[in-house]
This record gives sequence, structure tokens and C-alpha cells, in this order.
Amino acid sequence: MSFFDEFKKFAVRGNVIDLAVGVIIGGAFGKIVSSLVSNVIMPPLGMLMGKVDFTNLFISLNGQNYPTLKAAQDAGAPVIAYGAFLNTVLDFAILAFVVFVMITQINKLMPAKPPAPDPRKCPFCKSVIADDATRCPHCTSQLEEAK
Repeated sequence: MSFFDEFKKFAVRGNVIDLAVGVIIGGAFGKIVSSLVSNVIMPPLGMLMGKVDFTNLFISLNGQNYPTLKAAQDAGAPVIAYGAFLNTVLDFAILAFVVFVMITQINKLMPAKPPAPDPRKCPFCKSVIADDATRCPHCTSQLEEAK
């Protein structure tokens, strides 16, 4: 079998295609959540906290003061942009919550797996034995025929 035939067989399997679709939709959904956080949630939150623009929260590491993060970056100053970090953390929290809710709802729709049957045990030593065993491998007792 050639390399390309093997790759084609791999690529058309259902799991690979499902994974690819999931990654594409997940990437697009991540952009939606990022836009929601930066354009819808953070501006009112900043207004409530005294007109704070979270994207402009930073610490200059060279000791000089800059009016904005962009000004500090244009000057080449080393900065810790903790406002952008807060936006990213909120992005992640919302995305994780949405994925959690989606997975719990999908699991509710899926049929429940029947519980596994109890394993067969030796009536003498109570060790777990194979279903078709006629003698216990632990205590060597003769067993009844498996049902």
C-alpha cells in the first residue's frame, strides 16, 4: 500500500473528519468569545470600575510613565500587559463554561451505557475468575460449569 493510499484511508475515517470540523468550528467560536469579552463584557465592566480600559492596564518595567500601552510599546519599553491577560483569562473562562454546558447537554442526549455485569467469583476464595474457568487459578477449587 502506498503512502498516499494509506494517508487517504486515514484522512477519510470518520474520527479525523470530525476532529477537523471540531477544530475549525472551535477556532471560529473562540473568535466569537474573544469579541464578546473585549467588545461587550469588558467595556461596561470598565465603566463600573471607574472608566477603566482593561486593554490599557500595564506596568512599565523601565520605571518611566507612559499614557497608554501603545505608547510604551512604541517606545520599546518592557511592559507587563496585565489588562490583556485579564481579557484572555475571561475569554478562557467563558469558553470553558460554554464547552462544559455543551458537553453536559450532549451527554444527557446520549443513551446511557448499561452497567457492566458483575465479574464471576470463586465461591470458595472469592477471587475474580474467568467466565469460562472450570478450576479457580487462586485456590484450585473445582468450579461449577459456567452459565
